[in-house]
Amino acid sequence: MSSQYSAAHSFNKVMEILDRYDRSETKIIPILQAVQEEYRYLPQEVLTFIATSLGVSPARLYGVATFYSHFSLQPKGKHILKMCDGTACHVRGSSKIIDAVRERLKLTEKKITTDDMMYTFETVSCLGACGLAPVLVVDDDIHGEVTPEQALALIDKIDAEEKENA
Repeated sequence: MSSQYSAAHSFNKVMEILDRYDRSETKIIPILQAVQEEYRYLPQEVLTFIATSLGVSPARLYGVATFYSHFSLQPKGKHILKMCDGTACHVRGSSKIIDAVRERLKLTEKKITTDDMMYTFETVSCLGACGLAPVLVVDDDIHGEVTPEQALALIDKIDAEEKENA
């Protein structure tokens, strides 16, 4: 019963989002953005529901969701860490930071989200802040000239805040 309730609740939220955008297929991107903000990713069953509600093919919606790198079809953690590995950041040691963070969070190049769904760690090609290289974005906060030790300290700080708020 509870899983049916949560599924119904999920679709109620999606219906609110669809209504906010007048169920218009011309507003697919803002609809997907709002859904992803709500769920932290785009669940397959929700994409199908949206496609049906808008009268578009699921393939079209999936095509939009996979074309833009902003959208994710996989669940993401509560905290998103993005490490730039572009040329400037790489030259200034981003690979050492990537290795340190992956080791701390027990992640790999393929496994980017922790089992407890607390962290997602992604590498990106460029964050557009080359003068601050290497750059790490934690949620929406930009940290420049980061060392592996500083990156791990940022994770420690989040862990402490999470325990405090638990």
